This record gives sequence, C-alpha cells and structure tokens, in this order.
Amino acid sequence: MAHGYRDLRVYRLAYALAMEIFNLSKSFPKEERYSLTDQLRRCSRSVATNIGEGFRKRQYPSMFASKLADADAEATEARVWLDFARDGGYLSCERRSKLMAEYEALGRMLGRMLACPRKFMPRG
Repeated sequence: MAHGYRDLRVYRLAYALAMEIFNLSKSFPKEERYSLTDQLRRCSRSVATNIGEGFRKRQYPSMFASKLADADAEATEARVWLDFARDGGYLSCERRSKLMAEYEALGRMLGRMLACPRKFMPRG
C-alpha cells in the first residue's frame, strides 16, 4: 500500500511526463511562450498535482475520485496540446507517439483507480 502520493506509480509517471514536457518545450519558439508552451506545461503539471491533492483527500472517496477525474482531464488536455505541437512542427511524430502512449498508460492507471477509489482509503 502507498504511504504517500510519491509511492504511486501513476504519480511517478505523471511527474516524469511533466518534466519531459518541460524540457522538450524549452526548444519551442518564443512566440509560443504564452500559448502552446505555457498551456502544455500547466496541464502536464496539473496531472501530477491533482493526483497528489487527491491522495491527501482519499479518506473521502468522492473527493478522491473527483481529483483523479481532474487529473485524467488534464492528461487529455496535454494530449491535445501535443497534437498542436506536432502539427506546428515543434515535435516529431515519433516523440509525440511515445508521449501519447505514456499518457494512454497513465489514463488506464487513473481509470483503474477511479473504478475502486475505496481501495486507496487510509487504514484505521
């Protein structure tokens, strides 16, 4: 059982994806700073932060599930922005495909957690 949100595989994947996107987006053009770059960084980071916040609220299954649903929605937003990055010529098709596959895996993890939120309730 996870003792903290950092013990969750889904959190570690979300955090790693956010950091990968942060580093990748450093090469985006300056004119994209306040749109594509900012939006992609924000939503990718929000996936991890919602998982962390949700874990702290897991004694309330509906609140926990709500935060996980928010994380899943942010992951979907990140995938849309990755499409824009690819179509704008800032991201290769191969790199986008790799990131999309990782976000798909993350979504499946979140889906399993959403199906059984009580499994994550604190003991005692």
